[in-house]
Amino acid sequence: MSKTGIFMAEGCEEIEGLTVVDILRRAGLEIEMISINETVSITGSHGISFLADKIFEQVNFDEFDAIVLPGGMPGTLNLGAHEGVLAVIRNFAKEGKLVAAICAAPSVLGAAGILNGKKATCHPGFEDKLTGAAPSEDSVVSDGNIITSRGMGTAIDFALEIVKYLKDEAAVGDLKTKLVYG
Repeated sequence: MSKTGIFMAEGCEEIEGLTVVDILRRAGLEIEMISINETVSITGSHGISFLADKIFEQVNFDEFDAIVLPGGMPGTLNLGAHEGVLAVIRNFAKEGKLVAAICAAPSVLGAAGILNGKKATCHPGFEDKLTGAAPSEDSVVSDGNIITSRGMGTAIDFALEIVKYLKDEAAVGDLKTKLVYG
C-alpha cells in the first residue's frame, strides 16, 4: 500500500488539508499529517486547531510515495520558507514520486523548480509564481507525477485525483458513490 504525507503548517487552509486526509483514509490509503512546526499542534488560517500525527524531524521520508501541500495564508509562506519541505518535494519530484499542491501552495512547487515543462493550476492571482509551468484555469491538473488544484472549493476533486493516481478510477467511483458526490 502506498503511503502519503501531508505537510501541515501554521496558517494552512483547514479544508484543503483535512479534506485530503479524510478522502485518502476513506479510500483505504495511509496518510500521515506532518507538522512543520516544533509541535504536532496546528492552527489553521481560520483559527481551527488540530493535531498532526508527527513533526517533520520524526519522519523517514523514504517510507512515503506521495507528498501533499495544502494552501492557505500564511501556511503557504511557511511551507515555502521551510528548507526541509523544499528538499523533500525536490527529491520526490526527481524520484518520480507524487507531489500534489492546492490553492497558493503550487507556488512553492514553482519556487522549488519542479514545475518546469509541466501544466499546473493554482489560486487565481498566483499564476506568476508557477515558475516554469504552463498555467491552467482547470480546477485540478494532473501532469505526470505533479497534481495541482485551485483552492478550497476544489479540495474534494483534488483529493479524488490523488486517489485516482495512487489507486485507480474504480476507487474514485466507489468513493463518489459513498460520499454522494457528483
